[in-house]
Amino acid sequence: MVGIYFSGTGNTRHCVEFFVKQYDEQAEAFSIEDSGALAAISAHDTVVLGYPVYFSNAPKIVRDFILRNGEIFAGKKVFVLATMAMASGDGAGCAARLLKRCGAKIIGGLHLRMPDNIGDERVLKNAPLKNQAIVLRAEGKITLAAQKLKQGAATRDGLNIWRRAAGLLGQRLWFYAQTASCKNKPVINQAKCTGCGVCAGVCPMQNLTVADGKAVSRKRCTLCYRCFSRCPAKALMILGRTVHQQYTFASCSGEGGHEADLRNLGNL
Repeated sequence: MVGIYFSGTGNTRHCVEFFVKQYDEQAEAFSIEDSGALAAISAHDTVVLGYPVYFSNAPKIVRDFILRNGEIFAGKKVFVLATMAMASGDGAGCAARLLKRCGAKIIGGLHLRMPDNIGDERVLKNAPLKNQAIVLRAEGKITLAAQKLKQGAATRDGLNIWRRAAGLLGQRLWFYAQTASCKNKPVINQAKCTGCGVCAGVCPMQNLTVADGKAVSRKRCTLCYRCFSRCPAKALMILGRTVHQQYTFASCSGEGGHEADLRNLGNL
């Protein structure tokens, strides 16, 4: 087994790494941004694919990764893990349907509630202790799901027709335009921006650059909130207009806070 994930602020990375270790202590996990990800998929029969859910849909970067590398998933057994701040309906099903078209066999799905990282909207904002409790509950659910998979009775979150209807009617039908293509985001407060380049360095889409001492956004945003959560000047907004709370899994879990985040930018 191998874990493959996309993670904007660390939630999904943690969940996939935790899952594969619960299943097999020797198993490893790779970001889709890692140059070794495709080789890792090729070398294993079973893949755990994880990603965050945006508006009950898989991120653009994940859908593109699957479609661009469809042949490598042919014949693979794939367990789809989706993280979210609230119920998504068929979050795992979004990638599962694409993978089936590529010839993969979907062996299970898991939905995990994790702390919300959309820090420019007040919805679902929690105190640190509540976020830590959310993570502990997710880890308990992961442990149970890994045990069930070993027993051949995998969880099937988000994979049936009723879940698909719930995802479509609950969010995707109304907000599909938010995730169907890359966005002309983030919005940059030029008065606050110091041109430090942190946002450009962490963007998985190479959407941000620095020109004339200020960050510049193009039209390739996948809404992952990585730049938002790491901007030292709090100068970036994506869906909202005010920075209410920056979030990374490392700061939530006490793994060294912002300094640890900066050391591990390339591993999210």
